[in-house]
Amino acid sequence: MNQTYEYQDIIPFPTERITTVGNMEPIRIGLLAGGGRFPVEFAEAARAAGHFVFGLGVAGMATEELAEACDEFKLYPLARIGKAIRLFKKAGVQRIVMAGKIEKTVLFHPFRWLRLLPDWRTLHMWFRYAKANKKDDTILLAIIREFERDGFHFDSALDYAPELLVKHGFLTNKKPTASQWRDIHFGWDLAREMGRLDVGQTVVVNDTAVIAIEAIEGTDKCIRRAGELCRRGGFTVVKVAKPKQDRRFDVPTIGVDTIKSMHEAGGRILAIEAGQTIILEPEEVTRIADKFGIAIVAVNTEELALRVAA
Repeated sequence: MNQTYEYQDIIPFPTERITTVGNMEPIRIGLLAGGGRFPVEFAEAARAAGHFVFGLGVAGMATEELAEACDEFKLYPLARIGKAIRLFKKAGVQRIVMAGKIEKTVLFHPFRWLRLLPDWRTLHMWFRYAKANKKDDTILLAIIREFERDGFHFDSALDYAPELLVKHGFLTNKKPTASQWRDIHFGWDLAREMGRLDVGQTVVVNDTAVIAIEAIEGTDKCIRRAGELCRRGGFTVVKVAKPKQDRRFDVPTIGVDTIKSMHEAGGRILAIEAGQTIILEPEEVTRIADKFGIAIVAVNTEELALRVAA
């Protein structure tokens, strides 16, 4: 069965973000922050909307820039949930938001308990809620449940800053060819299945062959590994949301580092899910992608289905 892909009708990527819907009463938000740019952009957007942001950054992961983006900011050790709860209570936090990358590889270091020195609330969380497995969803839901014991509730960062989500269309001047659309379609269902299994959300393909699948290492390292395995380059990176994505954590996110990793590894196409993916510093992402000749397109499952004709 032959497949053809038409792509000329995709609308250009708009310069504006998705607009914030409605007006939300200003509150005191507790930001539980990992690494990367996402917590910074969230804090800036939330403060611009009139909210007070009390940030707690994971020591060794949160960026220095985050301190300036929050109204108040403190660092805390990763395995000290009890301390985080006490600080949020003292600050009068009303709702909590998670944002940023947590390096789960620390869980596999030698003598990890001595390195982390968890407090009793972290131990309770671990053995009460996270015994079944160490999947991302299991651990993050366990953290939420431990905070809920003290009356805290978690929201999605997108409840306060929906403008961070990307709309449908192209972000770049370069667009996928017919064969590259074939790779996008091939990788899409695979990425969705990996997300359903809570393994990862990124799949790298070339000529309808799987080159790499994201796991604990994260998107950027997955891309660099694909470059080592596909030395000729020209591969396609597909990143999607999980079929039942809990937006309180782990929303698919790309940024400048993603594009730089693709360029260094030899990637040429980045396909992301429209309305489900956060793009950090979108103007800079577009500029660098155009400079490197990388095509970025935001699509959805329904569109890809329509683009496949018998």
